[in-house]
Amino acid sequence: MRRTGWLLAVAVPTALAGWIVARAPRPDALSARTAAASSASALPSSRPADKPLVREPDDSHDDERSFVFRMPSGEPTALSCEEARAIIDQVRAGLAYDPEHVDAAALATGAADWIDPHGLLTLAKEAPTARAIQKAAPELLADLEGRRQRGCSSAMVPGAALAAWVEGLRDMFDRGRAETSTLAANEAALEPLPPSGAAREIASEIGRRVGAFEAVHGAKGRVFGDAARKRFFPALDAKGWSKVVLASAVRAYVPLVDPHGEWAPFDEESRIYEVDLASRPPTRLWSRAVPTAVGVRVTENATAPLAVDDVVLAVGNVSTAGLPLEQIDQLGFATSDPKAPLAAVVLRKGVLTTLELAKPEEPALSPRPAPTGLPTERIAFGDGDVLVIDIEDVRDDLGEELATRIAAEREAQPRKLVGLVLDLRGNGGGSTDGALGALSLFLPSAPLFAMKRRDGTVEIDRAPVPRDRDLWTGPVATFVDGTTASAAEMIAGALAAYKRGPSVGTPTFGKGCAQEYVDDDAHAGVLRLTTLVYALPDGAPVQRVGLVPNVRFPFASTESGSQEREAKLAHAAPPWRGPDLRDKAKPTVEVSWPTHAGNVGTCREADVCRALRALGTGKRSAVAKAPK
Repeated sequence: MRRTGWLLAVAVPTALAGWIVARAPRPDALSARTAAASSASALPSSRPADKPLVREPDDSHDDERSFVFRMPSGEPTALSCEEARAIIDQVRAGLAYDPEHVDAAALATGAADWIDPHGLLTLAKEAPTARAIQKAAPELLADLEGRRQRGCSSAMVPGAALAAWVEGLRDMFDRGRAETSTLAANEAALEPLPPSGAAREIASEIGRRVGAFEAVHGAKGRVFGDAARKRFFPALDAKGWSKVVLASAVRAYVPLVDPHGEWAPFDEESRIYEVDLASRPPTRLWSRAVPTAVGVRVTENATAPLAVDDVVLAVGNVSTAGLPLEQIDQLGFATSDPKAPLAAVVLRKGVLTTLELAKPEEPALSPRPAPTGLPTERIAFGDGDVLVIDIEDVRDDLGEELATRIAAEREAQPRKLVGLVLDLRGNGGGSTDGALGALSLFLPSAPLFAMKRRDGTVEIDRAPVPRDRDLWTGPVATFVDGTTASAAEMIAGALAAYKRGPSVGTPTFGKGCAQEYVDDDAHAGVLRLTTLVYALPDGAPVQRVGLVPNVRFPFASTESGSQEREAKLAHAAPPWRGPDLRDKAKPTVEVSWPTHAGNVGTCREADVCRALRALGTGKRSAVAKAPK
């Protein structure tokens, strides 16, 4: 039984025109914090059902912080009319807000992109298929939304166009494959796919490379050549391609009603999770692999026994030639399931080699990795020191990492720590568990966030109670800027709302909504969907509004980039003002920032020293102690 869960997306989705870039394999999930983002982080909150990190095909795994992704099939993603409609109905009903109108032209553009993993089928200039999809788009949209009584016949015309076009490309591939090539087999296997251009020429060039590889490796090579032919140029009829059109239209539709939402088939679900923000991220076979004519070439961070520049031809029974980028990414987690030790066929220095991939330890036996430590800077401040902690992402175990780091610094030097600053500039967010854990050090057991569903029901998130030795009762503050978003806004906003710690900087991004991972009703894949909007402890909205810092300070180093904000995203959820959760019957004890008496620094970044001086002027209002 697969499980559902909640998350806060890290960042914002790219525009439709940039989808191809967003779909490229990334060195790791953290590198896309501000893109979807793709930007979207995929980590859970603390409610009982909040386990979005669990991707299990059954109930036999006990580690609730593991990912188990299935091996991709290599087949084009396809949906029947009934399946596509079931997913769209689920999306429209599940959003935290009423979905807005979808533009048919935008739907067609997105669908054409998703159909074409290699730039040959719909994105090539001479391809007639994109025009066929654009022409059918209004009726296709009506079919997806169930506004036409008949089946999804709108997908048949572009399906027929695809069948004819791909047949022609397959013929060009076969001609190139049959040519006597002067290409070296190793070079043909290592070279990335040709850049976008004339599709027929590219199909012929892929065929020549496959032929050169087969000429050297004989029958063994032909196995992978046949896989390339099947994957690059699927032999589907018009009806088969119409199902691919429907699936691609569903993939395009979801972000058009929810800029933080996405649908992915089970073969490609790894792309919608920020796995590296988990406390126990799964092992990757590679962090980046580039498609070639016969496989994928590992270019960064190969995991033994693989090596950089290996061309992986197959993992288990899955040939890699022609795999979509999303399936390549998922294949990189092939050893995340301890029940499935695998072998890989690779081309290494011109020789076909079979490697046994190491079977990972059972999750229950895997030792929890020690905290790597958060980047810090200890800065002279008055008669003591201030510790500035750089928090780039809100990881699932941020509370534990913070507690460990603070404890170490308390003992590190004879000078007393007189203040703590959480530097959240550039932090696109992450785990709500991480945010709640971090806040527990300053606001133990405090009610923190009201979260509202579309039906009006409200849930309350409360900070856990940490160990006494982990509590920080001294002065605390946050640095924020326009790229501080999501779970990072939660941390800064809650500290400010309780007057526990001021925020310093410029207005934040304004992402005050949460997403849920859930299996789709068609049992074909996974949805990430915005199902909640949240408010700060004092009821203040965050969505589309952001935080206005207590101390305005322009950090030049972080405000010179993009001025994108949640309020500028089309179809983003509206803001919501929630109830005031603070218990006014409990008095608080003021904890003021000490004056620095002119003694601040030095700092690695001049702005940090200037911001600390603004904190320690003695002119601000007092900061309250955490409620007991």
